[in-house]
Amino acid sequence: MAHDLRDPAPEYLDFWRERHVCTLTTPRPDGGPHVVPVCVTYDHEAGLARIITRGGSAKAAHVRAAGPDGAMVAVCQFEGKRWATLEGVAVVRTEAERVADAVARHSERYGRTPAPNPERVVIEITVTRALGRV
Repeated sequence: MAHDLRDPAPEYLDFWRERHVCTLTTPRPDGGPHVVPVCVTYDHEAGLARIITRGGSAKAAHVRAAGPDGAMVAVCQFEGKRWATLEGVAVVRTEAERVADAVARHSERYGRTPAPNPERVVIEITVTRALGRV
């Protein structure tokens, strides 16, 4: 079921605030999907989903390999019969203020602050489609 990106149901947004491990699907260079568990935050007002990761991770490499226009990706979470997917275009950001903002959002959603990592980057996904059943 598709959700209106401009006005999603409150339950949909609430589900993205709950503590859930998600999956991120990125395109491998051969075109196949690379699916890994991640922590995701969703900023509905900005239309962005964010994932913090090490700059040398495979997921960051796949996004970078897509070029400056970004990579088509999806993040998904589920619990029981409830599920939600965000699709969009991902880019890797290295700016200190963007990384710090993503870490703060991660800490708020997941209730823990990650250990400092000088190699940390943020994968920012400009959300173009929201799906789910909550």
